[in-house]
Amino acid sequence: MGDKANAHPGAAGRATAADHPASVRNVVLVGHSGSGKTTLVEALALTAGAVNRAGRVEDGGTVSDYDDIEHRQQRSVQLSLVPVEWDGIKVNLLDTPGYADFVGELRAGLRAADAALFVVSASDGVDGSTRMVWEECAAVGMPRAIVVTHLEAARADYEEMTRICAEAFGGDDPDAVLPLYLPLHGPQGPDGHAPVTGLIGLLSQKLFEYSTGERKESEPGEDQLPEIDEARNRLIEGIIAESEDETLMDRYLGGEQVDVKTLIEDLERAVARGTFFPVLAAAPAVDGARQGLGTVEVLELITGGFPTPLERAAPQVTTVDGKPRELKLCDPDGPLVAEVVKTASDPYVGRVSMVRVFSGTLRPDETVHVSGHGLADRGHEDHDVDERIGALSAPFGKQQRTLSHCIAGDLACVAKLSRAETGDTLSAKDDPLLMEPWQMPDPLLPLAIQAHSKADEDKLSQGLSRLVAEDPTMRLEQNQSTHQVVLWALGEAHADVALERLRSRYGVQVDVVPHRVSLRETFANKSAGRGRHVKQSGGHGQYAICEIEVEPLPGGSGIEFVDKVVGGAVPRQFIPSVEKGVRAQAARGVAAGHPLVDIRITLLDGKAHSVDSSDAAFQTAGALALREAAADAKIHLLEPVAEVSVLVGDDYVGAVMSDLSGRRGRVLGTEQTSGGRTLIKAEVPEIEIGRYAVDLRSLSHGTARFNRAYARHEPMPQQIAERIREETRDAS
Repeated sequence: MGDKANAHPGAAGRATAADHPASVRNVVLVGHSGSGKTTLVEALALTAGAVNRAGRVEDGGTVSDYDDIEHRQQRSVQLSLVPVEWDGIKVNLLDTPGYADFVGELRAGLRAADAALFVVSASDGVDGSTRMVWEECAAVGMPRAIVVTHLEAARADYEEMTRICAEAFGGDDPDAVLPLYLPLHGPQGPDGHAPVTGLIGLLSQKLFEYSTGERKESEPGEDQLPEIDEARNRLIEGIIAESEDETLMDRYLGGEQVDVKTLIEDLERAVARGTFFPVLAAAPAVDGARQGLGTVEVLELITGGFPTPLERAAPQVTTVDGKPRELKLCDPDGPLVAEVVKTASDPYVGRVSMVRVFSGTLRPDETVHVSGHGLADRGHEDHDVDERIGALSAPFGKQQRTLSHCIAGDLACVAKLSRAETGDTLSAKDDPLLMEPWQMPDPLLPLAIQAHSKADEDKLSQGLSRLVAEDPTMRLEQNQSTHQVVLWALGEAHADVALERLRSRYGVQVDVVPHRVSLRETFANKSAGRGRHVKQSGGHGQYAICEIEVEPLPGGSGIEFVDKVVGGAVPRQFIPSVEKGVRAQAARGVAAGHPLVDIRITLLDGKAHSVDSSDAAFQTAGALALREAAADAKIHLLEPVAEVSVLVGDDYVGAVMSDLSGRRGRVLGTEQTSGGRTLIKAEVPEIEIGRYAVDLRSLSHGTARFNRAYARHEPMPQQIAERIREETRDAS
């Protein structure tokens, strides 16, 4: 690993189908936006030989075509797969977006991978979001390594960055996060900056020079050895501390020289177990060179130190009716269990699904069972169907290279799965199974939309359904109270990409309109009303009179109708008509057009005509009576209140609590959690947290998370209620 000799050129290049899980490595790249993940992927593919004559990475790409949105926004917005081959090993590089709005793509990459490369910039440091993802990986024991990029920056300091990484990622054991290499600096330039031209291997004590564009190995000078002794000794002690040979540390401290081969083997085992986290450095090739600095070392770490799919326990599997099912670990000959980790739409081939196979072997043209998780709360259609697999392929730039099969442990793209959505399970049609879903963040930023034109309206429903099928971090809501179509996203950038995809992929232009919360009305005091509907204008007349009393009820009571008519003043057959009329008027509202709730309506008296009374007449009289009662009563406007839980770093607790108070929130309590974080629980009016997903991210520098749940409706402050009533009157 790292200090090994160069791989034979014939052993590197474009990856095809793997024949055994042991020859596969699935690696996800994680890091904040701008840390250099995509550049590193391209550099690794270039070093692995997956380039065309123009020097462009041929194996780089996404599930489908290159996304024009990424070019316009100058950042990654989706998970992409780049398969390369190194030293006889197929390496599936999963490049994830670094921007917080696209954390769903990151979670999908973590699901598909068996190890993670954390990419950090030598000039920017480690942000809070990256630390949180590290903790997620630690919780499931995923092996990790760190790659430091942007070594060419004027403020770059590799030694300082390795210290920061040890502090950020090491937790109670900073000696588990140590560099395998030190930078080799070239001559100092006029600006005083000495560029990094190579690396010094701490274990082998070899120099790896990249200044010519090809990796060249040499021996260090005598004057260079003392400067690496301290770092080398610390690295050796860190490796030995993780060794399965418990006598090795005593022998080393007793003066015994430990063989480098033994150290490398112990290092690889510790990395694969997820107990040691090496730090490396990498930079892209320059001036048309073939190999970027440190790329060989990174590929050797991946192939030598990261685990095979055979070493990862698959997620839990059940039958479709929920019975647990035990599977042999990553068996190509076992029952088929695969998962759709990403879905995209290609304008030429239709829907394309990126699939990770956990058991069995996936082959083109076979019929499989597609099991969905029924994410009805997010606007996803439930499904449990058989579908025929189309062609299998691997990304090849803007094209797809055909694959003959995809074994357990490998990844492939599948064409023409018209019903499969992200998160769905593929299994044998005669043995349908279901995988436990991975955790997805809740979309908490509402976007109310409407079709721009009649032509757009005809295509809107299909376009939105395809959008949420591709991205399970989006939720589609048809709000029955406000009559709005609401697309829930993770943030503004996430919403912008969704609207752009609606326009460019599905030809649907939409307008964004103000999002409305579901307001209600109620009586604040008891009131009475008389409804008189009498018309005698020739022919069959209309005659109905009713008297009612309305009184408020506790929140959540709904509408209660009570009949207290005596003596037949209102004939029995018309009492349901009165109830129907008052309920219809309550649904329309009595003050600002919002549904009326939490009242008891008591029918006390009335009058009828033997000929002119009718069902319709008493419905109208009931509605008039309720409106008259409302005119003489104080009407409260009720707003929905949400229970909000915010998980935030201790440094931002004061700012978050102050902000919640400014949103008319009531802090219910705080709770200390692990990792220097606090859980704040509060109740906040929903009208105040429409943009909280955006504002909280800014307030906490991207380190806080929150969730919300409806609690109840309660009276809105008078001045705010009056403003909303005025807005309603102006709109009408």
